Amino acid sequence: MRIPITTSHPTHDRAAAARYVLFATGVTAIGGFLFGYDTAVINGANSYLKAHMGLSPAQEGLAGAGAILGCIPGAMFAGFLSDRFGRRKMLFACAFLYAASGVLSAIPRSFEPFLAARLVSGLGIGASSMICPVYIAEIAPEKQRGRLGTLFQLGIVAGIFLTLFVNKLIQGLGDDAWNAAYGWRWMIGMEAIPAVAFIGLLVAVPESPRWLAQKGREREALHVLERAGGAEAAAREMAAIRAAGTQEEGRFRELLGGPFLRPLVLAMALMAFSQFCGINAVMYYSTKIFATAGGGTDAAFTSTVWLGLVNLLFTFVAIGFVDRAGRRPLLLVGTAVQAVALGLVGWMFRTHQQGPVLLACIVAFVAAFAMSMGPIGWLFASEVFPNKVRGRAMSLATLTVWVSCYVVAQTFPMMNDSPAVGPARTFWVYAAVSLASFLFVLVWIPETKGRTLEEIERMWERRGVGEARP
Repeated sequence: MRIPITTSHPTHDRAAAARYVLFATGVTAIGGFLFGYDTAVINGANSYLKAHMGLSPAQEGLAGAGAILGCIPGAMFAGFLSDRFGRRKMLFACAFLYAASGVLSAIPRSFEPFLAARLVSGLGIGASSMICPVYIAEIAPEKQRGRLGTLFQLGIVAGIFLTLFVNKLIQGLGDDAWNAAYGWRWMIGMEAIPAVAFIGLLVAVPESPRWLAQKGREREALHVLERAGGAEAAAREMAAIRAAGTQEEGRFRELLGGPFLRPLVLAMALMAFSQFCGINAVMYYSTKIFATAGGGTDAAFTSTVWLGLVNLLFTFVAIGFVDRAGRRPLLLVGTAVQAVALGLVGWMFRTHQQGPVLLACIVAFVAAFAMSMGPIGWLFASEVFPNKVRGRAMSLATLTVWVSCYVVAQTFPMMNDSPAVGPARTFWVYAAVSLASFLFVLVWIPETKGRTLEEIERMWERRGVGEARP
C-alpha cells in the first residue's frame, strides 16, 4: 500500500510524532506478545493433550518442540522475504500464521495434524522474531530506539506471563476429563484473538521508511520519517540514508567479507550467549527444577509465577535505562549478576539446599537476564547491520537464537538427570557461559546508544574486521 504524500509542516507536533511512532512500534510488539504466548501455552496444554491423544514420550517431546522446529525455517527465509517484499507485508504474513495456527492447533483429532499446526505456528514465531525488531529499529528515532526496541521483548515476557493465568483459568473450568477433551483446545485456540487484533491494527501501520528508501520510494520514506520525527529530522535522516547508498538489495555472500562480517559475528555470538546461559531451561522447566529441589506442585506453580512476574518487571528496567546508561553497561551488569546467581544455584543443588534462598537466586538470574541479554540481544542485532543486508543478516542472527534454544531445550533434561552431570554441574555450565558472555561484551561489543542506523553502519566501515576493542 502506497502512502499518500503530503507537504511537510515546519511546526511539527512532537506529541503527534511520539504517538505515531509509539503506535507503530506498539502494534509491532504484539508480534512479540504472540511469540511469548505461543511458546508458553503448550506447557500448560501438554499433559492434557498427551492424555487425549495417547502420545508416546517421543510424540510428547515433538508436541513441545514442534513450534521451535518451525522457527528455524521461519527465521531463515523471513530476512530474504522482508528485504524483497517489505517489513509490513511480512508482519501481516506472521499475524495470519499465528491466527491460523491457533485455530488449526485447537481442532485436530489426531497427532499428525496437530504437529503440522504447531510447525505453522513456529514459522510465524521465527519470522516475527526477525522482522519485529528490525521494523522497530528502522522506524524509531535514534534517541528512543533503545526503549522502543525493548518493547518487543516486553511483548514476549508479557505473553509468557499472561499464558500462566490463561492456562490456570481454563484448567479451572472443568475436571481432568474435560481438560483432556476440551481444555487444551481452548488454551491454544485463544491465541487467535490477539492474532486477529494484530491483523486489524497492522492496517494503520506504515511501511519501514528505510525499506521504502532502499526500493527508491523516497517520497513515501520521507513522509513516514516526517511523521515520526518532524521535517528537519526527516531531511537529515534521508540525507544519511542516501549517503549510505541503500538503493540496492544486498546478498548473503556480502555478509561473509568486508565490513559486514564483524557485526554479523558479534550479533550471532551475542544471540548464542543469550540462549546458552540457560534462560529457557529455567523458563521451560521451572516446575521440574523446583520439584528436583524438593518443592511440591503448588509451590512449583507459585515459584513459576514469581519468575514470570520478575521477568516482566525487570524488562521495564531495560526500557527505562537502555537509552540513558547505554547497551554495554546493562549487558555488563546483567551478565555479571547472571554468572554469580547461576554459580550459587549450582552450589545449592550440590549441598542439597532448597526453599526461598534457591528461589531468590533463580529470580536474580531471571531479573538480570530480563534487564540485559533478553531485550538488548534483539536490540543490538536489529541495529548493527547495514540497511541493504539488514533483513538477511537478522535472519542469521535469529536462526542462531532458535538453533541454540532447541539445543538447550533438548540437553537440559539429559544433563539435569544424568548421574555424571546432575543439576549442580548443569547450572555451573550455564554460569560459565554467563561469565564468558561478560568477557565477550567487555572486549568486543561497541556502544550504539544515540547513533542513527547510518552512523552505526559508517562505524563498521571505519573499523577493521580484526579490531577487537569496542
